[in-house]
Amino acid sequence: MNPRSWLFAPGDSAKKLAKAAESGADAVILDLEDSVGSAAKDAARDQLRGFLRDHPKPGRPAQFWVRINAFDTGLALADLAAVIPGAPNGIMLPKANGPRDAETLSHYLDALETAAGLPAGAIKILPVATETALAPFHLGDYATAGLSRLHGLTWGAEDLATALGASRNTDETGAWGFTYRMARSLTLLAAHAAGVQAIETLYVDFRDDAGLLAACRAARAEGFSGRIAIHPAQVVTINTAFTPSAEEIAFARRVIAAFAAAGDAGTVGLEGKMLDIPHLKQARNTIALADAFQTSKSPP
Repeated sequence: MNPRSWLFAPGDSAKKLAKAAESGADAVILDLEDSVGSAAKDAARDQLRGFLRDHPKPGRPAQFWVRINAFDTGLALADLAAVIPGAPNGIMLPKANGPRDAETLSHYLDALETAAGLPAGAIKILPVATETALAPFHLGDYATAGLSRLHGLTWGAEDLATALGASRNTDETGAWGFTYRMARSLTLLAAHAAGVQAIETLYVDFRDDAGLLAACRAARAEGFSGRIAIHPAQVVTINTAFTPSAEEIAFARRVIAAFAAAGDAGTVGLEGKMLDIPHLKQARNTIALADAFQTSKSPP
């Protein structure tokens, strides 16, 4: 099951880690990067080592992913060595320039999984695929890179703005500026081209539940299947928005029934509209998604 909500939790805070684990998020991103100060990196690694040890698979309340520090910091290998023995579900790779960085990470995971006695390939990879000026030019390459560990792609506007020396990443209306809309769209296309999950970036104002709900619904309508959260208060809204509603499920069932009644017909009429095979596929996907979240008590 693809997680709908991906909640960040600072790796150096036992209290916030515990709260995140019980938040109802489908995935918790145990962070060693931006939310942890440079002087606290070692302590955060120790914290996460113990946290993962105390929450073994199976039985976790959520998937546990770890965001390591970027390769160019010189801290990534120490991060990986600390957390891989605890068998996280995956690694979030920040500031990836393209699939070559994900391939490098995969090689590190090959060695570390073997050393820890873990099943080969069990730990997946989620690149933050737009945080450098070079990265957007390589988004399409993920589709042909042969990365068996690749779980999905997500994007980020804050670090990209920093990389570009931009003073803001939104326009005068508060919407993403053109460059950031482009990076977002390319991430969505690249994820689907690669056959992996497309994950929407964070919504900054965690107090604006109505705005978050509208943004999540729009993202899901475009093809994103989950979203990053920066506060536990956002989790319920994200999960709700990325789960088919009762109305959507009912309509999907009517579409499937109409095609079944029509036999091998390529088109059917339903409620004043002509529907074809893509509509049938969408309806089946809706039912499969709804069934996955209704029958799964916890993420795999």
